[in-house]
Amino acid sequence: MSDQNQIKKGEEFEKQAEKKLKGWAFFGSKHEDAADLYEKAANFYKLGKSWDQAGAVYVKLAECFLKLDSKHEAANAFADAGHCYKKTNTTECISRLEQSLDLFMEIGRLGMSARYCKEIAELYEQEKNLEKAMVYYDKAVDLYQGEEVNSTANQCRLKIAQYAAELEQYQKAIEIYEDIARQALNNNLLKYGVRGHLLNAGICQLCKGDVVAITNALDKYQDLDPTFAGSREYKLLAALAASVDEEDVDSFTDAIKEFDSITKLDAWKTTLLLRVKEMLKAKEMEEDDLT
Repeated sequence: MSDQNQIKKGEEFEKQAEKKLKGWAFFGSKHEDAADLYEKAANFYKLGKSWDQAGAVYVKLAECFLKLDSKHEAANAFADAGHCYKKTNTTECISRLEQSLDLFMEIGRLGMSARYCKEIAELYEQEKNLEKAMVYYDKAVDLYQGEEVNSTANQCRLKIAQYAAELEQYQKAIEIYEDIARQALNNNLLKYGVRGHLLNAGICQLCKGDVVAITNALDKYQDLDPTFAGSREYKLLAALAASVDEEDVDSFTDAIKEFDSITKLDAWKTTLLLRVKEMLKAKEMEEDDLT
């Protein structure tokens, strides 16, 4: 059956559903009957790849379930609507997933609520709306922690730290990276990630531009993980801290190049280190102006 024929079938079922809702129901419920027909309509729209029509029908299906006081089914229908709109209209998609999330919260399905919080956060990420993404990742963290799904909670926390640093909320990012490093030390599977988290925290410390705070942080990280002092990550941070202290742009650049030649720095680290370099350059120019 062609896409057009599938859509036509969907439209027929949708019309039948509307007719049911307008008529009288002597046996059973007209909302139940309409819900069955809307569900069929939505399936045909999906088969015909008419995502907007499918999304709109799932919203009508959710409204039928609300009339029947079937909140769980309504929440699922709003989520289905959101997933159809995901292909065509992000704003509409988020709006429907929020309705689903609210209903799941209302009926105490916290695992499902967490899942949709995370999905909404990811959609805001795609839209480059980092503030909103952080808000929903934050909600997801609370819900996942409540359900003791700590690994997913920490994945969301790392996203918050990443975006907090991008938005110059360095202290918030530092606290998350340090806390996750602390947790990872007690877990044999996660121990390997400790150096990376401490490196990220250290880079955020450099962005704050407080040399004393950077030195204190490096001492703290050695106490936290005695193996850290021998790592390339520690040596990089120590070299960068010394360059910041001496206001030496060249040695700062050399330390980054040396590290990057063995372990490629990702875009996030490069962006933040560039901010520190720009601060150093600005200080250098100030001093040149004074002399």
